[in-house]
Amino acid sequence: MSSANATAMDPLTHSNPSNPIVFFDISIANQPMGRITFELFADIVPRTAENFRQLCTGQARKDGIPQGYKGCPFHRVIKDFMVQGGDFLNEDGTGRWSIYGARFDDESFAMKHTGPGLLSSANSGPDSNGCQFFITTTACDWLDDKHVVFGKVIDGMLVVRKLENVSVGANNRPRLACVISQCGEM
Repeated sequence: MSSANATAMDPLTHSNPSNPIVFFDISIANQPMGRITFELFADIVPRTAENFRQLCTGQARKDGIPQGYKGCPFHRVIKDFMVQGGDFLNEDGTGRWSIYGARFDDESFAMKHTGPGLLSSANSGPDSNGCQFFITTTACDWLDDKHVVFGKVIDGMLVVRKLENVSVGANNRPRLACVISQCGEM
């Protein structure tokens, strides 16, 4: 982990013009809902941001085949907490892959889960980051020092709210297909 852990930063106010900007176009039940645009905190957590950026652009490859979020569903939605996606392998929260291998270490916990619209790594314990992520819909301080915040929504929070309000069934799985229909870098 980085020495950046020593000083907490508020990701809601942090911005750097050199950070990458990426987007998701979202559909719900095959209907276009709009675009979510993110700033990735490459200036704070460069490895985590680069993993996500490459999965947004399709630049990441396995055996020459592009890997990434295009066509990937949000598999878990919990109102007043978060929406989770990124499992393009199994589409159910069990898949893990990264540009660095099956998993990579927690890079820094300097950014905290201070409010809605934060992009954070979903993991299964310390140093187990991969392709899965979640977007907060409220402050989630109990996740601080357990999940790496690596970006924030800079436009499209209404689309996140639409995802958050989809009806769910068992295991908080959306009853309607909530899909990243297109993604890339701005």
